[in-house]
Amino acid sequence: MLLKYKGVLDSRMRPHVGTGHRRSLPGILFSTLVFGPACGFILGSLCTKFYVDAVFIDTSKLNITPEDPRWIGAWWAGFLLCGALLFCSAVLMFGFPQSLPNKERDEAADSEHAMLPPSMTPDYETPKPSNGVVHNHEPANSPTCCQQLRVIPKVTKHLLSNPVFTCIILAACMEIAVVAGFAAFLGKYLEQQFNLTTTSANQLLGMTAIPCACLGIFMGGLLVKKLNLSALGAIRMAMLVNLISTTCYISFLFLGCDTGPVAGVTVTYPNRTLAVGKKPEAQCISQCNCFISSISPVCGSNGVTYLSACFAGCTRSGKTKTSSGLTQNLTGCSCVSAESEFATAVPGKCPTPGCQESFLIFLCVICACSLVGAMAQTPSVIILIRTVSPELKSYALGVLFLLLRLLGFIPPPLIFGAAIDSTCLFWSSDCGDKGACLLYNNTVYRHLYVSLAIILKGIAFLLYATTWYCLHRNYKKYIKSHECHMTPREFYPSLTDGPKKVDRTKFIYSLDEHEFCENMESVL
Repeated sequence: MLLKYKGVLDSRMRPHVGTGHRRSLPGILFSTLVFGPACGFILGSLCTKFYVDAVFIDTSKLNITPEDPRWIGAWWAGFLLCGALLFCSAVLMFGFPQSLPNKERDEAADSEHAMLPPSMTPDYETPKPSNGVVHNHEPANSPTCCQQLRVIPKVTKHLLSNPVFTCIILAACMEIAVVAGFAAFLGKYLEQQFNLTTTSANQLLGMTAIPCACLGIFMGGLLVKKLNLSALGAIRMAMLVNLISTTCYISFLFLGCDTGPVAGVTVTYPNRTLAVGKKPEAQCISQCNCFISSISPVCGSNGVTYLSACFAGCTRSGKTKTSSGLTQNLTGCSCVSAESEFATAVPGKCPTPGCQESFLIFLCVICACSLVGAMAQTPSVIILIRTVSPELKSYALGVLFLLLRLLGFIPPPLIFGAAIDSTCLFWSSDCGDKGACLLYNNTVYRHLYVSLAIILKGIAFLLYATTWYCLHRNYKKYIKSHECHMTPREFYPSLTDGPKKVDRTKFIYSLDEHEFCENMESVL
């Protein structure tokens, strides 16, 4: 989503910012935009502390807390608050002038892109209107709507026939797919793997991983500027940070916690056989009417987790005063032990040995992964812009944004979600209808979830490598910048054929301070 602002940024900063600072500005813009998701996670963690119906009911009468799995937070509050802030900021946008004053400079010497051949300028160059509307000095044969629509497939084919442009876009799609798929379920992953609450998971993501990604984007833009990287240097940088971030993802395969023993799901009740996916049944709970529409796990004194106090056969509940406050204590749990003094349980899953240490390491690695992985953002955008001629730059960004939506944002969450569902051990059921997953196989969940991200990162690396290969073989052919100027004959080979001005499709575009009208055949 951040990439769609590149066109706006480039068109606004070019008349007002020197060439030396343009390479770092995308990194600055993108890094500030990442603060939005960071604030969103923190806001989400605050909203989930309030019950979903807190406006209509007295929450003091509820017998559950935010730590209870049955708790549903006020998910709607964030949308209302963000919508109000967005409306206020949109109102402020009306205060901007229709056009900004341009800084005087020699644009020909300052431009980083291949300009139009000099022969095209006298006939078609016109002063650029402040409102973007072409006046009477526009060529008489203006293109009709049908003509403009017929041009779109040709221009799209022209862009996608460039292997560097296509590979960079597909690599960006793969990188975004990792974010859209992996990050979308990262909060849920933390809850399941490390037994965190929804509030804690959102707070940790908002205060660690996302700020690190913000810093990484800024550092990526800064490195491109300080090292004065060419397109080949930028693609090497993208490949390097991709390899480092992929290594971090591989380490995630070994950082997690097992599901542990769960009565009736992963281990059997006494004198019973295990029926995976079905409601646990045992002699100790034969007189109980236990529901499986939701669960509230309890940890028995025998080290086994039960889906709820009912499934543990507990008959009494009391409060025990501890250093952290009042703690619920369940007694008379016949499924835990036949001896009453050991037949106790406490709310929550039983802790897994070594899980706390794994979580701390995971938190450090996810911060490093976010920091390094985000550094590829600015180099990728710079390579993309340099491979496209100025008159097609805006349309190229539109193609990029379209493909990011189609390939990067839509399929990955569906694929990741289906993969996660396949690791479910126990589903809730209400009146015979299948509900949400209540318990996952944490090991399979972790391996499948992380492996999908590694595969996407690997595909992105192959696309980066293909881009480097194409640039290395023929740099002058693909890069249109001051580093290697192309001649008018190389860039516009059809101009030498003397295109006619009659009955030809016109292509009108803006370039710096002027507006040009050109035959589409000469562009293609």
